[in-house]
Amino acid sequence: MSAAGMAPPEFSRPVDVRQVEGKHMQLTASPEECAALAGRFGLVRIERLAAELVLARSENGAEGHGQLQAAIVQTCAVSGEDLPVTIDEPIFFRFVAAQGERAPDEEVEIALDDCDEIEFSGTMIDIGEAVAQSLALAIDPFAVGPNAEEVRRKAGLLDEAAAGPFAALAALKGK
Repeated sequence: MSAAGMAPPEFSRPVDVRQVEGKHMQLTASPEECAALAGRFGLVRIERLAAELVLARSENGAEGHGQLQAAIVQTCAVSGEDLPVTIDEPIFFRFVAAQGERAPDEEVEIALDDCDEIEFSGTMIDIGEAVAQSLALAIDPFAVGPNAEEVRRKAGLLDEAAAGPFAALAALKGK
């Protein structure tokens, strides 16, 4: 447990922010870490989680960019079947000093690419937790498998094309 009374993240890889410039990191989650993250994210399982990153100092902290690769199994949103999913995408995140650690008159500009900012206090940042959060953002919560349409049909549900607004317009036009 940390000083704040919270358990440490499942995939923790702490790094001193003062030592990140030009640092290359290859992170791979252990089977135990994958199982814990799968529970946290509501997945059937995570078979593989890895990231290759380059870290650099930034004006108010550090940033990392690289590639996230994962093999996960999630539940189909329609049929409930196990659905294997492969994730391979670029990631970018920025660690910024917590508000209380900035100069009071320091102006903070927020741009569109600031969405993946992670606040930190002190000198340690957790690269593993940033990768875990990037994985969470990459998971499609409405993923459907190959049997989804059959399950919808048997349940009497229309697919999106048959139930959407353009289908209603087409039906009106056909009258």
